[in-house]
Amino acid sequence: MRVVLAGAHGFGAHYLNRLRRLAGQVELAGICDVRPVSPEDLEGLGTPEFSADLPELIKRTGARIAILATPIPTHADLALAALAAGAHVLVEKPTAATLADFERMERAAAEAGLACQVGFQSLASAALPEVRRLIAEDTIGRVTGIGVAGAWPRPASYFTRSSWSGQRRLDGVDIVDGALTNPFAHAVATALAVAGAEERGAVTSVEAELFHANAIESDDTSAIRIHLADGPPIVAAVTLCATGRDEPYVVVHGERGKITFTYTVDEVRVGDGPVRRFPRADLLENLVEHVRAGAPLIVPIQRTGAFMEVLEAIRVAPDPLPIAADHQDLSGEGPALPGIAQLVETCADRLELFSELGVSWAVPLMVADRVVAEYVTRPDLPITAAPRPYLHPVRTLGGTVVTEVRPADHPHHLGAGVAVTDVGGRNFWGGRTFVRDQGPQWLDDHGTQRHVSFTGRDASGFAETLLWQRPGEDPVVREERSVRAVPLSRGWALDFGFTLRNLTGAPLTIQSSATKGRAGAGYGGFFWRAPAASRGLRVFTGAAEGEELVHGSREPWLALAGEDWTLVFARAGDDPWFVRVAQYPGVGTALAWDTPLVFEDELIRHVSVVVADGRLSASEAAELALEADG
Repeated sequence: MRVVLAGAHGFGAHYLNRLRRLAGQVELAGICDVRPVSPEDLEGLGTPEFSADLPELIKRTGARIAILATPIPTHADLALAALAAGAHVLVEKPTAATLADFERMERAAAEAGLACQVGFQSLASAALPEVRRLIAEDTIGRVTGIGVAGAWPRPASYFTRSSWSGQRRLDGVDIVDGALTNPFAHAVATALAVAGAEERGAVTSVEAELFHANAIESDDTSAIRIHLADGPPIVAAVTLCATGRDEPYVVVHGERGKITFTYTVDEVRVGDGPVRRFPRADLLENLVEHVRAGAPLIVPIQRTGAFMEVLEAIRVAPDPLPIAADHQDLSGEGPALPGIAQLVETCADRLELFSELGVSWAVPLMVADRVVAEYVTRPDLPITAAPRPYLHPVRTLGGTVVTEVRPADHPHHLGAGVAVTDVGGRNFWGGRTFVRDQGPQWLDDHGTQRHVSFTGRDASGFAETLLWQRPGEDPVVREERSVRAVPLSRGWALDFGFTLRNLTGAPLTIQSSATKGRAGAGYGGFFWRAPAASRGLRVFTGAAEGEELVHGSREPWLALAGEDWTLVFARAGDDPWFVRVAQYPGVGTALAWDTPLVFEDELIRHVSVVVADGRLSASEAAELALEADG
């Protein structure tokens, strides 16, 4: 059977080797490429005709099959051209760059009455039906989710090998050459196949967290959660920035165990049992048998519909965010992320995204293409620290870090965020609880602020829902938090707002240590912990300077400055300022300064913090406070 190959370089070279193995069954009649192919590469393949015009090549050679191993954005047009010329098609994965292109290809194949097979080779493994049999026979009980983990290293040259490498769009054309849509496309398609969700309509939505450490437009480190119309959630986490290669796998979680499918080597393992290896069919050979004798196609284009729904969700998602350089190891051939292999495995094991694991680089805030802050959603902390989401590190545009986490003097201080000493008798500040007439005491009263979900998110910030509760108790507060980084004429501003909604059904009381008898300790609300090692600290408002004079003041703004940075706090309302300089550097707003605050339904607060390089004067601080608040 005569075939032509479009794209003989790059991955196309693999097809040349496969054609050699199928000598006697197929004849390479022609090669369509814009670059010549060396005689050495064609050894054993005869003298195929060479042309840059695929339809004409098909017609002149009488080829029955066209193999397309060309860049992603060319798949649709070349497939349509080959089908129109009367050839069956084997197109390399991913099927196309857009869902619309996929639909064009699917429709053209149906109208021509010709086959269009997609090169998802892992779907030809005999291990796949075995995994589905194990699931159907209830080997691990009800399936609760499917995880995917993949960690490969790639040198920087991988992303410069062609003009389209690492691009989402090029000259207005969709490319979508990301980690999940190209090198780990097999992983996504295999997980969908395991779930029995392969055709159009199987995917209802996709949550995507896309990042890049390399200087590329697309993603090299990503995590997604796929929600299916009928089936368990799928979480896929992959990276091209690992320090070494691990074989990617799909893990099926059940109520009584798990099944691990290492799809690159066709191995299946149930729990801790023995590893079994299975054979794999060749998709080109299968297509030949389909054309010659009507054998069923293994990966007809329809079988990739759900994958294309996932790809489309990634294509229209916000552009990938950069991972700050201080998280990278730059000593090798390309940027590496220490610990990333374990992280993607944890995502697959716990069915959680990067942000849900509390990885700070997973929720960056950006200003002028720089990561100025990172947000930790689920810190791994003891309950005595009142675990809660926080911002750290927060940086000036010049890169100076102006927050601190878990300092030796107060290990429950966590960067910038919201912390309250007493909400309905529960400690959401951390550390010891002040008891009237007894002083600070270690009590079993600590609560947590639990990240529930992001309700909106982009490069400059996010909207988030949290629940405040004691472990084992019902939540007392639902918080809606909004955090955004805003560029200013000098530096940038953190815009931080939060609404606390009372869930108790009765008036809820907020207290501070001051309301219980500790004079001046009115802390509790928005709080910013600055680095203890900062030199030349100075605190001032427009009317006064020094900790003693500004602590407890109600001025519209307050500034805390070191030798090479300044923070200017401005807030709506008239909550007093809580200030520390001598003991440690920190500034906050006080919800319950000297009397308890009681609210029935909701409590709303908003603060802006100017983050600037250099030591600002009072007049400069006032101008920036006004700009940030406006």
